[in-house]
Amino acid sequence: MDENYLRLRSGSNETTRVIGILQNTQEILDDLDRQFCEQTGLNGTDIAILFLAIGLQIARQYLLTKFPIRLDDQVAAQTTFGHLEEHSNRHHRLYNPSLEEIISNPVPFDANVKANGALSGGGYMGHRVTAIGHDPLLGLIFGTANIATSTLTNAHFDSFHIYTGTLGRDEFRQHARTDLVLSCTMNKLLSGGIEGKQIVAVSLMKEIIHLRSDVNTLHSLPLPVVSVVNPQLASNLAAYGLDMANVLTVAKQATYATMINALIAMFHGMFSDATTAMEEKLYEVKTRKILSYSNIVASSSNLAIVAITKDFHKLDLGGLAVTIYRLITDRKFIRQVKEEFIFGSYKDMIMNDYI
Repeated sequence: MDENYLRLRSGSNETTRVIGILQNTQEILDDLDRQFCEQTGLNGTDIAILFLAIGLQIARQYLLTKFPIRLDDQVAAQTTFGHLEEHSNRHHRLYNPSLEEIISNPVPFDANVKANGALSGGGYMGHRVTAIGHDPLLGLIFGTANIATSTLTNAHFDSFHIYTGTLGRDEFRQHARTDLVLSCTMNKLLSGGIEGKQIVAVSLMKEIIHLRSDVNTLHSLPLPVVSVVNPQLASNLAAYGLDMANVLTVAKQATYATMINALIAMFHGMFSDATTAMEEKLYEVKTRKILSYSNIVASSSNLAIVAITKDFHKLDLGGLAVTIYRLITDRKFIRQVKEEFIFGSYKDMIMNDYI
């Protein structure tokens, strides 16, 4: 009888306790919300790291990832090659120029004399979109093959032999077979001995150097592959700013901003003394606040400076994209952790596990 009484008494007390919690739910949730804010608020160390992050992002914006000043073709060539122009002196051996000839002559896909419409339809970018040796991706294949065979392949995959004209300039002379352009290049690589391998290697290097010299010119290079789908579209996109120079710069901005965020997150993590899973999550909330705040401050200051100076070379589009991404993902993470902390603690209180 006494045992049953004690059991009933205990049950009654537990019921009273749970009812008391339920009746004070709003006050308890408000208190847990306050505790969450206190435990995830930034202290002195966190604020110091926040200012470090802001400083690194701002330094990155103006020292490492500004939009480059566009050069005209001749200045770009002089900067890259150390001279203004290469003069054509081809010996007209079909598909088989010598190594010396490849080194001393300009890339054949820059030819436009006597093209007779073979390079038409390029619009704003001209031969940069109709000669696919200028494609940042396909050019590594076709541009290399064109250099190794003294040919030019256009956006329709028609190929032409390039000769030295009477004025020492490259010019179109006759059609070539695109399949032979590729197969002859492959034969040089696989069965042409040391010289054949040297020819292909030098052709690839010359292709890469040429793309590099063109990318930051006034017309830059088209987006990869678009030229072979629609040269006019590639040209129109470039006219609106969607060219390789801008894409590479924005990608560089985003990559560097992300790298700084990762370094700051690792550095801040070194100061954590969390021992439980929830404490680790609460500390990560502080880390994410530091990253979000630093990105917001850096992007806001950048937009303000660009608006004041009208200097769009300073615009940090990639960093702004990273900031927006962080705002979305960090806010979602913080909200999830907050809900887990508050409602998890509330549940523990009801289950009598809350301390």
